[in-house]
Amino acid sequence: MVSETLMDKLLQLRLPAFREGLRQQMTNPQYAQLSFEERLLLLVDMECVRRLDHRTQRRLKLAGFPIRAAVEDIDFSPERGLDRHLVLELSQSLWIDKALNLIVSGATGTGKTYLACALGYAACKLGYSVRYFRTARFLHDFNIANRDNTFLTMLKSLSKVDLLILDDWMRDPIQLSAAQSLLELFDDRFGHSSTIIVSQVPVSDWFTRFPDPTLADAILDRTIHNAYRLDLAGESQRKLHEFRTMPHT
Repeated sequence: MVSETLMDKLLQLRLPAFREGLRQQMTNPQYAQLSFEERLLLLVDMECVRRLDHRTQRRLKLAGFPIRAAVEDIDFSPERGLDRHLVLELSQSLWIDKALNLIVSGATGTGKTYLACALGYAACKLGYSVRYFRTARFLHDFNIANRDNTFLTMLKSLSKVDLLILDDWMRDPIQLSAAQSLLELFDDRFGHSSTIIVSQVPVSDWFTRFPDPTLADAILDRTIHNAYRLDLAGESQRKLHEFRTMPHT
């Protein structure tokens, strides 16, 4: 009776892992060899680990990554031109604490998205909030928000995100209204949060792709001057993967 009442109370207190662990201890005589404090510590540890895992899974779901990616699976082959030391340093996410940015550039298929997502995954696991967007869709959402008067709400929400990932940056023409929205975004985030910009367009070409030089200057001032840079080289990872998985006859 006492044990069932206790289980009900733990359920009310929303301590599922603690509850499961206690059931294990009650049915396994090996735990009797441990002191009360040792058994209690094991139960508390189980609950903490479960909650941490749930929070991490929520952050990963909210991030909206298009692929699962891990830093330990990044290909550091010499022909890719990746600085292993820098990538591993970035995976610790200390640069996010400093509100710095990262620019990942390179030709189509060189693995830019994978690299950005791997660093985003690492940040999520360390407790940072992350959001991933394709730039064209992101700007489309901004345009809709401007029309239905939710732009400021969207801007406020994004300003609280620790790490924002904008993929396919500069792939499509930037309209004047979109450039104005981007300036508002980067102005809010500058000095407070970080952004990863993923682009196949060289940084040197960004300025001329904006519709207004004043806006271009202001946006680039807030994105590139405080940014790490990773420039990927080598052959398309998609082609290499396809070649490696082709059946040999």
